[in-house]
Amino acid sequence: MALVVGTIVIIGTHFAGQNQPDRRALDAVAFALLAAGVAALVFRRRYPGGVLIFVMGVTLAYALLGYPKGPIFLTMIIAFFTAVMQGRRFIAWAVLAVGFVSFPWLPYLLGNEPAPTSTGIFLLAGWLLVLATVAEIAHIRQQRSMRTREEEARRRAGEERLRIARELHDVLGHNISLISVQAGVALHLMDKQPEQARVALSVIRDTSKDALRELRSVLDVLRQVDEALPTSPSPGLANLGDLVSRASEAGLQVHTEISGDLTGLSASVDLAAFRIIQEALTNVIRHSGQTMSYIYVTRNEGELTLRIDNETNQAMSRAGMGAGQGILGMQERASALGGVVEAGPRPGGFRVFARLPLNGNPLSTPGADQ
Repeated sequence: MALVVGTIVIIGTHFAGQNQPDRRALDAVAFALLAAGVAALVFRRRYPGGVLIFVMGVTLAYALLGYPKGPIFLTMIIAFFTAVMQGRRFIAWAVLAVGFVSFPWLPYLLGNEPAPTSTGIFLLAGWLLVLATVAEIAHIRQQRSMRTREEEARRRAGEERLRIARELHDVLGHNISLISVQAGVALHLMDKQPEQARVALSVIRDTSKDALRELRSVLDVLRQVDEALPTSPSPGLANLGDLVSRASEAGLQVHTEISGDLTGLSASVDLAAFRIIQEALTNVIRHSGQTMSYIYVTRNEGELTLRIDNETNQAMSRAGMGAGQGILGMQERASALGGVVEAGPRPGGFRVFARLPLNGNPLSTPGADQ
């Protein structure tokens, strides 16, 4: 910027001086003043107010010495704009007011030029008003753009916190429910069937290790440290067998039926489908104990459907199945992908039904007959 402006100012002033024989000829002092004002622009972003005052001083000195007029005010325009954009608006407006008085009247008071005419004063005021208005509009647009970026950053941070909260709820809720069930089994069988209690304790050990691993991967995001990328992929429907096995070890009988090719699913759909099934099984383990659950996964041309039917016994609390953050977390995951989730009691049990689009287009709410 400084080199371009310097070239324009010095060359432009040189040629302008050839058409102004009544003005003082350009000499070393004139070029030094022009170069000083241009060189100060290098520091305009670090010291916007000081650079503007300095540029005005050297430009005013150049004008008072009677040198030829030319594009000498270009440096002041750039310094003024920078000061306004950097928030030094008071200094910028003060310099503008001082310049409005000084440049037309000081040369007259020193006897270098005739008194300014009312037309000249009016034109100068209009020109300065246009300059100030354009600078203020640019400043307002800059502030608005900054606020928009800040709001967008806060929105993304809120979405990220919500995503992490869902991950923590899914990881901790499922695994701790399994640990709680197996701990109860181990305590019940400790004296009568120690070998079975040993199996339950092994399940607790493996489940707690998995929970700690997934929890650590989520917390690494919060730390925002430069660590190595995780070596294990995010869970998906490929891990459905492991999820069913852990649920079976907790006493839940699970029947799984898959229709369609599940390969090639996007990572977001794959993870959301796994978490929805995981939360549905967690609710059964937490609220009903030993019972039967049926998982139906179907991939159609444009969507992935999940249906988890849970058979309940008389002691099961249906109110508990529908309470808490689990159902809300399922719905939020599906909604983020443009899908829908319905969850509620059915004859003889509880049903979770989800539709996840594969092409990203939002789906309509499923009917009750589904």
